[in-house]
Formats: sequence, C-alpha cells, structure tokens
Amino acid sequence: MSYPALLILFYKKFTGFEQPSYTLMKSFTGRMFFLLIALTPFLSACDIIEYSPNQIILKEYEKDLNRKNVSKLQSKPADDTLRIVLMGDTQRFYDEAESFVKSVNRLEGVDFVIHAGDVSDFGLSQEFEWIAKIMSGLKMPYVTVVGNHDLLANGPKVYRKMFGPLNFSFIYAGVKFIFYDANSIEYGFDGATPDLDWIEKELATGNFNWAIPVAHMPPFSIDTDLSKEEALADILGSVGKVKLSLHGHEHAFSVVDKYENGVTYVVSTTVNKKGYALITFIDGEFTVEEINY
Repeated sequence: MSYPALLILFYKKFTGFEQPSYTLMKSFTGRMFFLLIALTPFLSACDIIEYSPNQIILKEYEKDLNRKNVSKLQSKPADDTLRIVLMGDTQRFYDEAESFVKSVNRLEGVDFVIHAGDVSDFGLSQEFEWIAKIMSGLKMPYVTVVGNHDLLANGPKVYRKMFGPLNFSFIYAGVKFIFYDANSIEYGFDGATPDLDWIEKELATGNFNWAIPVAHMPPFSIDTDLSKEEALADILGSVGKVKLSLHGHEHAFSVVDKYENGVTYVVSTTVNKKGYALITFIDGEFTVEEINY
C-alpha cells in the first residue's frame, strides 16, 4: 500500500471528512507520516485494513463524465460567440479548486470549462472522485484532457472509467475541439505520444469552421516529445482552421504565437495559484483574459 493511499485512508478515518481540506491535509499528513512509518510493518503483515490504491469503485454518476458533459453542452443552442474557461492542475489543491468553482459561477455567459489535465496528483481513484465532486458544482459543463499525473499508478484506468478516452473530439458552435494525450514522459518518450496521425485525421474530417486542439502539455514542454514538436506545429499551422491551442502543465500563464504560423498557444496556470484564463472566441478572432481570484 502506498503512503499517499494510506494518508488518504487515515485522514478519512480519523477526521471524519469525506473530502479533504488541503489546509487540514498539510498539517494532518505531517503528523501522520511518522505514525505510518511505525505502523507499516503491521498493516502490511495482516488484513486490518481492506483498502487498495488500485481500487476503482465509481458510482454511475461518476462515470463517462466527458461524454455526459459534452452532451449537455451540445444540447444548448450555440451563437457566434464562444466563452471558454481554461484551468487545470487541480492535483491535491482541493480548497483552491472549490474557490475556482465559486469564481467561475459568478461569470456571465460562459459556455463551458476546460480542465487542462492533472485532475489528480498520484493517480488515485479517491483523488479523481474528490475533484469530480468539486467540479460538479459548476453551473456549466466541464470537459477534461488527461495530464501526466493522471497517468501515474492506476490513473489511466480511473481516468478512462471516469472521463473516457484519452484522445477524443467534439464539435460545438462550428468549432471542433480536439483533446489529445501529449504526456510523452509517462510513456518513456516511446515515440507514440502524441499521436500525430490521429490529430491530422481529426483536423481533416468533420463539418466545422475552426479547430481548437487541447492537451495538457504544449508542444514546447520539455515533458512532451520534443522530437515531434516541429511536425506538430506544422500540422496545426498548415490547416488554416487552427487559431488557438490550449494547455496547462506549466503552472504559469503564457499566451504566445510560438512558431509564428498563426497559432496562439494559451497556457493556463494551476488552481494552486488561484488563476485561470477566460477565452472569448468569435469566428476566428479571440481574446484571452487572465483572471485571478
């Protein structure tokens, strides 16, 4: 049993809280760490606690959330103005995630929220569940892309059950959103991620006016496969329908036409820094506003 899993379990057992306050967790984990070291031989030698970090027990309403939220979005009449919130890297920042939800709910006219990945920190099912519960408080749908932390431990299985495929797309208001896995570091830079053939095919099929790719890591991140950087930038820049590409991971804001080919890369910060990007998109023209809360 991993220490993160044990800390979560002991937190729930001894505090009575189902969902943690990060402030409480920080003080709680410090005190519990040395206790867990002492208890580990006993816990590993018997079946006192029936808990596994690899357990995946999701309720029906916690499954297939991306498909369900896209369906909610597409059921809403679209106009010529898209307003999107880009945020990400919730990891273990539960208090800050709750503050994020309150901040976004005060905004007017937001169509949907994009969570740019790292829903979890250690890839544990309970972490995904806690963040999903917090995000369910949004007044508008949200859609996630997989982050590198979501691929740790049993994270890939949890992510697929809770949110769906790692690569997927949908069309809303004439814009095709292409969510893809760019977390090359978690695959040992094996050359298969990101899947450029799949991205190119998605850009070539469907009835849409514009396309917005979404990935946890921008093509220029040192944690994605930089041997594919130039090819990916060329694919996105050559289509003529891509004006924006949306990302997280860097834990800092940036808005840059990195390759000077007409594609602007927008990177949002982590909720731990209490910020997100508000993007307004109208027929290929856009504005990006940095919001702090």
